[in-house]
Amino acid sequence: MRIVVSRLDDFPPGERRIVQAGRRSIGVFRVGDRFYALNNHCPHQGGPLCLGATQPWLTSAAPGEVRQDDGDSLVACPWHGWEYDLETGQSFLGPDEPPARTYDVSVERGKNGRIPGPYVAETYPVHVEDAYVVVDTSGGARPGDKGGDR
Repeated sequence: MRIVVSRLDDFPPGERRIVQAGRRSIGVFRVGDRFYALNNHCPHQGGPLCLGATQPWLTSAAPGEVRQDDGDSLVACPWHGWEYDLETGQSFLGPDEPPARTYDVSVERGKNGRIPGPYVAETYPVHVEDAYVVVDTSGGARPGDKGGDR
């Protein structure tokens, strides 16, 4: 399933969006010009993972040396503070725990925010019986239509 989150111009760097797709809740993060998507369900104890604070990686080459990466790349679950990598979903407080589920994110061009077709609408025969209008879907689409019965 593909989910349209936002127009690119309406999603500035440093922002996040939580989107619903049926029963699934997904957090989409923009860090600079990169996008990450995680399931909004913490594998540790089910908290709303994508509502947590984000922060950059800190690395150290030697004692007393600390370097902070550009841009946030970790999210901490607001319930217990378990941190997860935005790119891989890996937890660093529970390395044997399953990672948070991640999803691919892409930026796609469309005309006026729409992706061009071709789209084919299904059509069905309609007839009047006595004083009732009836739509018949049992026979599928009309002959020549590409839609078919789904």
